[in-house]
Amino acid sequence: MAIDMNVHELLVINDADLLIHEVLVEWVVKNPKITQYVQYIRNLCKRFHKIEFRYSPTTHNELDDALTTIASMIENPDADYIDPLYIEVKEHQVHYSHVEAEPDGLPWYFDIKKCFETGIYPKNATSNQKKSIRHMALNFFLKGEMLYRKTPDLGLLRCVDATKLQSFWNK
Repeated sequence: MAIDMNVHELLVINDADLLIHEVLVEWVVKNPKITQYVQYIRNLCKRFHKIEFRYSPTTHNELDDALTTIASMIENPDADYIDPLYIEVKEHQVHYSHVEAEPDGLPWYFDIKKCFETGIYPKNATSNQKKSIRHMALNFFLKGEMLYRKTPDLGLLRCVDATKLQSFWNK
């Protein structure tokens, strides 16, 4: 597909460390069943100006899963060009599990939902706050009026505000 799209530089992330080393001619191919496969990949590599292979253990394939999800959601009218996707990887993950109070009376997810619906950020939001909203929004999607959070195991959590949750528990 990359060749058909005239891609000149390619980063290949794979969980097959052995295959990567064999393709890069760092290790000798000993398995006769994959000799032709490795040679075919080497020939394909010659068609790129720059190609890089990076090993990622199967247990660390969150990026692969996320990119697959994103790619399945994007409709690009121009099949000949795809905008580059820039990804910033944070060193430490942050998890929020419960919000005690909503002092402004708005649901905790209000800014994310409003950004989805209108593309508008809060009035006095700094560029860092806007960036934070965009970053958080990557884990959410809007279906009709309902906002959902995607979990790492591809589950969905429905976003509810504290007042609706409280009235639910009081029933």
